[in-house]
Amino acid sequence: MSQPPVDYFTSPDQYKHWTMQFDGPVATLTMNVNEDGGIREGYKLKLNSYDLGVDIELHDAVQRIRFEHPEVRTVVLASARDRIFCSGANIFMLGKSSHAWKVNFCKFTNETRNGLEDSSRHSGLKFIAAVNGACAGGGYELAAACDEIILVDDRSSSVSLPEVPLLGVLPGTGGLTRLTDKRRVRHDHADIFCTTSEGVRGQRAKDWRLVDHIAKPAQFAQTVRERALALAAGSDRPADARGVKLTPLERTIAEDGLHYQHVSVAFDRKARTATLTVKAPSGTQPQDIAAIEAAGANWWPLQMGRELDDAILHMRTNELDIGTWLLKTSGDAQAMLAMDATLVANKNHWLVRETTGLLRRALARLDVSSRSLFALIDEGSCFAGTLLELALAADRSYMLALPDTPDAAPRITLTDMNFGALPMVTGQSRLARRFYEEEPAMAAARDAKGQPLDHAAAMALGLVTADPDDIDWADEIRIAVEERVSMSPDALTGLEANLRFNGRETMETRIFGRLTAWQNWIFIRPNAVGERGALKVYGSGNKAQFDMDRL
Repeated sequence: MSQPPVDYFTSPDQYKHWTMQFDGPVATLTMNVNEDGGIREGYKLKLNSYDLGVDIELHDAVQRIRFEHPEVRTVVLASARDRIFCSGANIFMLGKSSHAWKVNFCKFTNETRNGLEDSSRHSGLKFIAAVNGACAGGGYELAAACDEIILVDDRSSSVSLPEVPLLGVLPGTGGLTRLTDKRRVRHDHADIFCTTSEGVRGQRAKDWRLVDHIAKPAQFAQTVRERALALAAGSDRPADARGVKLTPLERTIAEDGLHYQHVSVAFDRKARTATLTVKAPSGTQPQDIAAIEAAGANWWPLQMGRELDDAILHMRTNELDIGTWLLKTSGDAQAMLAMDATLVANKNHWLVRETTGLLRRALARLDVSSRSLFALIDEGSCFAGTLLELALAADRSYMLALPDTPDAAPRITLTDMNFGALPMVTGQSRLARRFYEEEPAMAAARDAKGQPLDHAAAMALGLVTADPDDIDWADEIRIAVEERVSMSPDALTGLEANLRFNGRETMETRIFGRLTAWQNWIFIRPNAVGERGALKVYGSGNKAQFDMDRL
């Protein structure tokens, strides 16, 4: 029986696993996983273990805090279970899942954790993990994504990454990387930590930098509160602003595609392609803060960003056979340029800052999607400013030349939004990535800001891949797409992930590189998923049988 598609939209009244409480500048997200509330059948979510559905709710909750509660400056992640914080990803779910499901689950899980760090870095929203008991595997990875970890010192509560000794896999969705790159745990301590299933407790956990603070049970709640308020004191999120309600998206999911107000996706299942089109703003758009706040969730960049994010997630999880995405835009370039000017002029306002953050994370989600991305810049396109980021994210971009009617030819336009406002997970703009930060190319691009560039100018600046004319356009695009679709998806995933993240390395690129390579490989090895592999026999009372050859 085929499974129903995964829906990434939810709301607090639908949550099965999380509750939210608000107390001035501090919000508390409490995890209390419903054992029978799995997103798929066949496993129970015991001991505050999680699956994709638990993480969808967490992502939604953090998004709502960002926009609906600007007064919140610190978020405490807590557990309602006695002596259990979180036992990580549900092992029985992993054992029963397809390889594609495991990888998509791990990717979304890590994007959600990266999102906590992104908000801490850019928005003044800080996070504390209040670890009241056992904290294992993905549970510790969730804690490690927070700004601070506070562990109750009760002689039994511990943090652990037991994947290697128990499951024959590795802490590959961020655990290893955060130990080294973020928490600076000494490598010999990390080696012990990752190869012992019982974990590390109390003062040793603090001494090894696995946690930031420890507190006796009687002082635990007070310590969490004090640290939450201390972090809040350093934030500039406004205490008296009115939040923006994130109303449900108007969306139609059909056999032939996805349809939103500003984003549409058309599937060609025979060709195994999806054409994703983003429409520029139309009609009168707000330019001052009062008008932006009045528009709320209907403000074009906020609504479009939510639609784009939802479309990416839907296709990544539910449309595995469609491996090539054709990126298009439409609309009035002047309207897009005016919108970018509004974003830049008001960039320090909390709502504009959060909206820019949403756009940044949605585009970053596109970057790390294991799909081939071709941008098609043809008649009626609007690849200007923020929307030009779609073309700059693509593996290739094709721009139509109309030599007989040059006035009708498409144009692209650079704005300030292309020079660092929407960075990749490398911390670079996509232009800087494109040109390896070489100053002559970057200077030429800066000099061209605000100018509508035709195909010849875009080619001269290195902003597009090719510029077929109207005679060759259809055939050249068809051949390029057919050629791409015929290639090995596995080989393309490795190729694209390497080429998209050239040069600068960050914690995030290392995380996704390991997820693409190490975790992909380990997850299909018999030692993990064979009939006697660790994931298959976990909980059965049988011992895993390993092929002891080192490869």
